[in-house]
Order: sequence, then C-alpha cells, then structure tokens
Amino acid sequence: MGALQSGVSRAHERVAVWTRHGLLALPIAFVAVFLVAPLLFSIAIGFWQRVGFRVQPAFRLDAYAEFFGSVRLLVLERGLIVAAEATAIGLLLAYPVAYFLVFRVTRSAARVVLALFTLPFLVNYIIRTFSWSWLLSRTGPVNKALATTGLTHAPVDWLLYSDFAVLLGLVTSTMPFMIFPIYLALMGLDRRLLEASWTLGASPARSFLRVTLPLSLSGVFAALVFGFTGAFGDSAVPIILGGPGYQLMGNAITSTLDVLNYPLSAAMSSVVVAVMLLLLLCWYLAFDLQSFLGKMLRWRF
Repeated sequence: MGALQSGVSRAHERVAVWTRHGLLALPIAFVAVFLVAPLLFSIAIGFWQRVGFRVQPAFRLDAYAEFFGSVRLLVLERGLIVAAEATAIGLLLAYPVAYFLVFRVTRSAARVVLALFTLPFLVNYIIRTFSWSWLLSRTGPVNKALATTGLTHAPVDWLLYSDFAVLLGLVTSTMPFMIFPIYLALMGLDRRLLEASWTLGASPARSFLRVTLPLSLSGVFAALVFGFTGAFGDSAVPIILGGPGYQLMGNAITSTLDVLNYPLSAAMSSVVVAVMLLLLLCWYLAFDLQSFLGKMLRWRF
C-alpha cells in the first residue's frame, strides 16, 4: 500500500513538473519566434551585400564600415548625449514623484495617480507628439501665454524645432516608464530600517542619503535603463519636434530604410541593440530581481 501511494505521489510530481515546463514553453516560444528570431535576422542582414536595390546573403563588413566611417557616427554620439540628457532630466523628475507617492500619500491615492500616468498611452504616440508641436509653435498656446503676460514681445522660435523641444518630447514620453520601477523599489523598502535610523537620531536628509537612496538604487538603475533605451531609439520625436534636419539614431535608421539600404539600417539597428543590451547586462550584474522587487513579491493591493 505504501509503495502504491509512493508511486502515485511520484506520478503527480512528474505531471506537475511537465505542466510547469509546458506553461513555461509557451512564453519562451513566443519570445523566440517574435523577438529573438527577427533580431537575429536583422543582425544577419547587417553583414549582407547591397547590389543595386537588392541585397544578397554574404558576410561582409561594408555596412559597418560605412556607418563608423561616415557622419552617421556623429549621429550615434549625438544620440547618446541627447538620450543621456533626457534620462537625467527624467530621473530628476521621476524620483521625487515616486517618493511622494510612496511616503506622502495613501496607497489608494497613489494608485489613482499611477493610473493617471498611464492615460496618455491611450492616445497614439504620434498624435501626442504632434500635440507638442502645436503647443510649442509660434501661434500655439505657450507663445500666446508668454505674449499675454508680457514676458515676450514676439514669438519665441526656439520652443519648437530645437534641442529644447526634442528633450521635452523625450522626457515626457519616457518619464512614466521611469516612475514605475522607482515606485516599486521604494514600495519594497523595509520601513523598519527607516524607523531605526530615526530612532538613532538621523535627520530626514541623512536617512534618505544613507538608507532610502541606497536601497532604491535597483529601481533607479531600472529607470535609467528604461528611460535611456526609450530615448535612444526614438524616431518620431526628432522628426516632429526637431525638424527635418534633426538626426538621432531612430530617424537616421528610418532614413536609410527610405533609400532601401537594408544592410546599413540593419547594422545601425544592431549597434542600438548592442548599447541597450549592454545596459541590461550592467543591471543584471549589479542587481537581481529580488533586490528590485523586494517585498513587492509578496505585496497585495
């Protein structure tokens, strides 16, 4: 009887293991087919040879030599700088917002505010970007408000088709993605550590610098990754808010596709993906999922 029960128990365990493997195989297959395979195919095209308006399978470095040996390398440098600036500005805005939602308002109010941050995503991204071009135009509400208050006597031209407009568009499009990981990291903090620092006589500023900020660095780094990758690969904002001559990596890749230079566009895309994977690798080496989520793994609304 005992042997029979043991056999049944082992059979149930095997069924449970195969069930877990089967459920895990579905998302893995989805990622492999719709993400990994197209990415590998794009990387392979970067080594192909362009012949007229066609491409032939080959293993050549012409596309990479054209990219790194031309003015497009300056576009890469500019894209890195602009993405870093947008990420830094977004972080300076996102961290106080997340901190306020965690420590200064009730949980129900925080959920409402977080839901409000998701509302813009119900509107098409291109439409949202075009709305900024209308707001910042010479005849838009911003210039009218400046003229009405007497701050300016003529329309301000640098509000649109400038670095300011591009940074504004990138920050507003990526900042919600930066708020959520910081909010999760702060929610996972053990409040007893803060109480202990207060009990030991630490000031609020010292408690923040020595306890809160170090323990939330995983969320900060995740926000940096999300913000930088979003800003670095954006193609709509540079065109709409920067103007036709404003080149970043996203619209530079689009322009090479317009002239059917598929190997060059694939090589440029591979460089962008490599930068993003490098950031993700740094995050993986510096933090783990447990340190990022903390008590959120057990938290319930």
